[in-house]
Amino acid sequence: MDAARFETFGISHLVMIGVFLAGIWPMVLLGRLTRHRPRQVSRWLAVGLVAAILPLQVLDHLPGNFQLGVSLPLQLCDLAAAVAVVALWTRRHTVVCVTYLWGLLLAPQALLTPALSADFPDPRFLAFWAMHIFVVWAAVFLTFGLGHRPDWRGYRRTVLITATWMILMYPVNVLLGTNYGFVNRKPSTGSILDLFGPWPFYLLVEVVLVATVWALMTWPWTRRRPLESPARAIEQR
Repeated sequence: MDAARFETFGISHLVMIGVFLAGIWPMVLLGRLTRHRPRQVSRWLAVGLVAAILPLQVLDHLPGNFQLGVSLPLQLCDLAAAVAVVALWTRRHTVVCVTYLWGLLLAPQALLTPALSADFPDPRFLAFWAMHIFVVWAAVFLTFGLGHRPDWRGYRRTVLITATWMILMYPVNVLLGTNYGFVNRKPSTGSILDLFGPWPFYLLVEVVLVATVWALMTWPWTRRRPLESPARAIEQR
């Protein structure tokens, strides 16, 4: 039997937002309680993230579930989940910064206005929420929990990586007839992009707005640096 159609701010949506919010403080607390042994805990979380998402991705690619326009791992959330795994496993400076900026701005916006059609228990529904929720949890664990501090170098690299992804997605979407990243047109469901004008102007507004908010998110971390910071343990790459 086909899954029911997803309804924005319906019961399943509100339940998943509740799960998302309920997990934020425990992840911060977990990070603060394990600062003396961050490698073991962060790597277990990386394994847990893969274990939660990979089976859903495989299931979504099986015959009968695969849809060219939504199943390929080309969305920014797919890339964000992979980056979050690397950040948890390595705690390298750049990937921590990317996880922080992607996770705490782009993922919450997607959680509020999900571009979903199928409801629980469709694999696409489960994969969507698992990826977005765990990316945010990974971001708060690494920064507010373990104490890694984003900086302007990480900010610049995040902007460059994101812009490169957007540029590459346009010809990919044209070739495949898809709309990954909503680079070629707005989503059919309502989103904040509706406020930014028609294509391609909404892309320009989005880039400027996101880059500005990311700068504001980075600035407080650069105001001062403690004498002893867990971020010193990250290889600055």
